[in-house]
Amino acid sequence: MSEDTTTLPEGAAPDAAVDDEAQQEQSDIFNGTGRTGLRNARSSDGNDTRAIPAFVFGEELADLADVDPRVVVLTADLARANRAVDFAERHPDRFFNVGIAEKNMITVAAGLASCGYVPFAATFASFAALLGCEQIRTDCAYPQMPVRVVGHHSGVSMGFYGTSHHSPEDLGIMRTIADLTVVCATDANHLRALLRASLDHPGAMYLRLGRGRDRDVYDEVPDLTIGKAITVRPGDDLTIISTGTEVEPSLRAAEALAESGHSVGVIDMFTVSPLDTEAVLSAAARTGAVLTVEEANVTNGLGTAVAECLFQSGTGQPVRFRKVGIPDAYVPVGPPAALYAHYGLDAAGITKTAKEMLV
Repeated sequence: MSEDTTTLPEGAAPDAAVDDEAQQEQSDIFNGTGRTGLRNARSSDGNDTRAIPAFVFGEELADLADVDPRVVVLTADLARANRAVDFAERHPDRFFNVGIAEKNMITVAAGLASCGYVPFAATFASFAALLGCEQIRTDCAYPQMPVRVVGHHSGVSMGFYGTSHHSPEDLGIMRTIADLTVVCATDANHLRALLRASLDHPGAMYLRLGRGRDRDVYDEVPDLTIGKAITVRPGDDLTIISTGTEVEPSLRAAEALAESGHSVGVIDMFTVSPLDTEAVLSAAARTGAVLTVEEANVTNGLGTAVAECLFQSGTGQPVRFRKVGIPDAYVPVGPPAALYAHYGLDAAGITKTAKEMLV
């Protein structure tokens, strides 16, 4: 018998005690005093920061700028947060800090693009996609300017900064803009590959990043094609289609499910728009069950795109389908990892949902 037992008050129902305990644990987590797996002395999200790559955004672009004179970088007073400072130190003549003027930054980037440059305009995703939506559409996508709007610290990764800095809506907004490519970086090596592939990609692009300390999925820089998904793990019983920061916990969930005899595949759908419909339909045909996972609002994001693809395919093939993401509601304030656990976006939460589909 386990030494970790719960003594019930006289007359109390076991379920009530469990509920009370769960509520207290959740309260402790959001106050930063809960499970050590979510917070520790080294990192506010429970990760050992010494073992996780930091942002390589500025470093990689500086390397590309060494051989490509078209590369320029703009930021809205966040050069240290996104490590654009690494680019500025090596190419100060091609770095522009426009100050806290995100909309203007995107318009300036469009102007530079019209002069033959390939500008990377970076700020928090909430500011880039929500504040700069009109500029992205009208100044970049409509005239097909090769501007790369980089939204970093996306989703709920800003944690304690609250609603003004959370960006669960950005995927849903950006994928509705015509002639705008929407891609999500999975980890540091994947970001390097995306930056390299973006240089000669036609038209405007929204590049969504996490916090820059995302756990590795790719041991080396992958060979990728924008618009084509990557199958990172094959499976026969269920396919998890993830994007960005959710690919890594999806892989851990698949590994956990394998221990109980389930064959679960994982697809890195890093290009949300245009969607790789062939990969979606192929996965559905193989497993008959699809689970989408995204650190974004489930309304109109990756899950909606996949659902549209399945429904409109005309194959008539029955497919079990579920979406994991942030519900259509405002996100509470708390440590990022606590928010991921709260919404079932960590490996444990994804595993739980997948098991329900595999019954």
